[in-house]
Amino acid sequence: MIIGTEVIIPLLVAFAISVALSPFVIPFLRKLKVGQTERKEGVQSHLKKAGTPTMGGLIILISILVTSLFFIGDYPQIIPVLFLTLGYGIIGFLDDYLKVVLKRSDGLMPMQKMIGQIVVATIFLVYLLIADRDSLSILIPFSGGEYFDSLWLAVPMLYIAVLGTVNGVNFTDGLDGLATGVTTMVAVFFTIVSIALGGGIQPITAAVAGALLGFLLFNVHPAQVFMGDTGSLALGGFVSGCAYMLKMPWIILIVGLIYLVEVISVMLQVTYFKKTGGKRLFKMAPIHHHFELCGWSETRVVAVFTVITALLCLVGLVILS
Repeated sequence: MIIGTEVIIPLLVAFAISVALSPFVIPFLRKLKVGQTERKEGVQSHLKKAGTPTMGGLIILISILVTSLFFIGDYPQIIPVLFLTLGYGIIGFLDDYLKVVLKRSDGLMPMQKMIGQIVVATIFLVYLLIADRDSLSILIPFSGGEYFDSLWLAVPMLYIAVLGTVNGVNFTDGLDGLATGVTTMVAVFFTIVSIALGGGIQPITAAVAGALLGFLLFNVHPAQVFMGDTGSLALGGFVSGCAYMLKMPWIILIVGLIYLVEVISVMLQVTYFKKTGGKRLFKMAPIHHHFELCGWSETRVVAVFTVITALLCLVGLVILS
């Protein structure tokens, strides 16, 4: 199958579905009153976003799912990536539904959410152990194609990589177009790498890029819709799934550095706050809000973080070349 068929077609199809669905899904979400709530103690400019429909991740998920179904027969490698994407998307949907539809402010309880995430990661691990044991091998950078294979290390690393990435993307989703723009760059990166290495996941990586570009038309500042946990958790599953199917979970530390920084900023803020009796290391966490409170506009933060990710993706390509 030629590259145009396995990349361009899923990208365009997912883009078209995303663009076509949005004018129908957004008003539907608005009628359900599934609006975003904003903290009064947060960035004041965000208060005007209150009421903007969330759970827009449904648009992304439907676009990815419908497009991927056309390619599963020829590209079975996309199955585990699609499973992680949908699995974490469902957890995010339940969390969003409880928060914005049933008005349960906390959504899923932290323990419920963590158990759900661990269960999805465990099913993914079992699948790899049974159906594709080689995916747990790790490509060693600058080794000329050598792989490291240690089950004792691979298992705990999988949980750390998957859960860390999922929650990293979730923390990144705090500004109009931020998680969408950053993850589009990552999806393009994985598409290029999959083609170059014969990874066989390029239909779903291209579909994700297309779905996000379509969604970005409505998610760019000022956003008409937010993806919510439905979208951000799903995208975290997608990124970690791609990294594993390409046998390079370490690449997330490079191309997904923004996700990592967002998580670390929250961890540092919470730890510092507790250790100092209420002092803050950052003006606000996750760190994109810190930059806003330092005077950066929302669009500037999004642009800088997206450009940084694009440059890091280029670094990743250099490492793999």
